[in-house]
Amino acid sequence: MNLNQITVPALDLEKSITFYQTLGLQLIVKASPRYARFACPEGGSTFSIHLVEDLPQGNGVMVYFECTQLDDKVQELVTQGISFDEMPEDRPWLWREARLKDPNGNQIILFYAGENRLNPPWRLKESP
Repeated sequence: MNLNQITVPALDLEKSITFYQTLGLQLIVKASPRYARFACPEGGSTFSIHLVEDLPQGNGVMVYFECTQLDDKVQELVTQGISFDEMPEDRPWLWREARLKDPNGNQIILFYAGENRLNPPWRLKESP
């Protein structure tokens, strides 16, 4: 099994398209006014947004995008006017993360984890 895509809700499709293009995603489908889909610049996964009348309540959606040059990417985005809630910081779970919100309040985490993404020291042992 392989993860194909994640879809998040949006109140304003055009504003969301601009935001995600600024992050570096490539717009591959634009079915205005209800849906847009992006290709991630690395790997084979995609990301989409769909128009909703109301956003979910509570903690909402959290989406992680891995960036090998995290600090450089964050600085590039800051110069393009993107605001971050948290600048890059090393986390106890051995990932370096920066956090921001998209125009709809969805939590976006840009991170770099290297080997620890799939193989942290506390990973469960493989079955025999």
